[in-house]
Order: sequence, then C-alpha cells, then structure tokens
Amino acid sequence: MDGNGRWALDRGKPRTAGHRAGAEAVRRTVEAAASLGIGTLTLYAFSSDNWRRPAGEVRALMRLFRAYLARETARCVEQGVRLSVIGRRDRLDLPLRRAIEAAEAATAGGRTLHLRLAVDYSSRDALLQAAGRWRRPFPPSRAAFAELIAEAIHATGGLPDVDLLIRTGGEQRLSDFLLWECAYAELFFTPRLWPDFGPADLEAALTEYRRRERRFGGLGPSSLQATSPEPPPSVAASARRFADSADDAVQDDCPPAASPAPKRISLTA
Repeated sequence: MDGNGRWALDRGKPRTAGHRAGAEAVRRTVEAAASLGIGTLTLYAFSSDNWRRPAGEVRALMRLFRAYLARETARCVEQGVRLSVIGRRDRLDLPLRRAIEAAEAATAGGRTLHLRLAVDYSSRDALLQAAGRWRRPFPPSRAAFAELIAEAIHATGGLPDVDLLIRTGGEQRLSDFLLWECAYAELFFTPRLWPDFGPADLEAALTEYRRRERRFGGLGPSSLQATSPEPPPSVAASARRFADSADDAVQDDCPPAASPAPKRISLTA
C-alpha cells in the first residue's frame, strides 16, 4: 500500500488526499481478491515506525481508518469478508479500539476472504515480544513460537505462511512486515502507486506468481528432470508426489510446472 503521499503530491494535493484515494484502492483490491479465490489478504496500513510522521498526518490516518471501519463493515458482512486487525492496540485511542472490536465481531462469520489490516504493526517488535513470553528452560518449537507471535499481534486466526507478497510504489524491501510469515513468500514489486492499484494489477501479480516454481528448499519437478533424465523409481515417485501435493503436472518437453494460485497474499507499504 505504498505511494499515497507521492500520488497526491504529483497532483498538487495534500498527502491526506492520497490516503483517501488509497482507501478506495483497498475496496477495489478486497473485491478483486475475493473474486479470484484468495483466502487471506493482509494490508500494511500503518507501521509502528509511521508514528514518526507529522502529528497532523497521523491523526488524519487514524480518522480515515475509523471511518473505513464504519463504512465498510456492513459491506464486508454482505460479501462474506472476515475483517481483523493485527498489531499493537495500546497506542490507539479508545474509540478506534472499540471500532476495531465491533468490526471484528460483526464480520467473524465471513468465509469468502479473511482481510487482515496491519495497524501499529512491527514484525521485529512482535518477534521480541514472543521471545520474551517464552518462560520454559528449553527452546520452543516453530509452532509454539508462531503461537506466541500471533498472541503478540492479536492474530486470532493464527500465523499462516504468506504465499505472495506484493509491494507497490517501486520500493523493493520488506519494511518490517510479516518477516516470520514471509520466510518462503514469493516477492512481487510494482512501480504502480497504491491509489492506482486495481484488479488488473492484482491479476498481473498472480500471473507472475504462477510462472514461478516453489521448492521450499527441496527440488522441484523441473530440477529433478534436468538432473536425472531417467530417474530411478524412488526418485520418480518422489517427483510425482511433490507434483501432486502442489497440484502441478510434470510433462515432457513442457516448461516448469506453474505454482498453484496463492491463498495468502500480503500488500506492504
């Protein structure tokens, strides 16, 4: 969700106008994600470092966020979208915290799409909090540590791995966003400023994602074909099991198998 301020300044408008235009892009992207079968969409709305921005801009962002919740909650219920907010809440004012709780409660039954808004969010801070909560004399498992991270950021739906991370505005960095969850995420960078981002841009990112072969540290079907044209039965069986688990088809004289459609997408700012 990067580029709101630049979008406004390029048009001779105040930065707050860019944030308002960005809120409309959120609506377009949520609707497109639901229609494309994406299960979870996480939007980086306000990082913990964003408190460093001018106080007037921060106040405007918080007002806009509260207005978005008031305006879009009913739409989310109608469209089957579950809305939740991850990040710290102790620094948000009471009316905003109550608006978040009301929106989460009203949309809890949504099954079409899980929309997560990251507000006052820092992945590094979440990791530190999770580490500080572990009191046992032995190291935690990955699953146990993930639960602690989820608790630190109010992620009631758990901590699913991200399949695809999209960054708008031409920047090419993670900016402290979902560092644990993005361990094996595919990264897609676009120069499109967030207020101009729309369904066609989301589809372009998904098209690029499907071209990639995800191996998670192992060997994918194309690698197995390239290194062993006539593999022994055990290797061939392993390749077939990998392909079946990823919903890919391995065929002779074909390009590498495409990745299935991502279920968890994150847009960072």
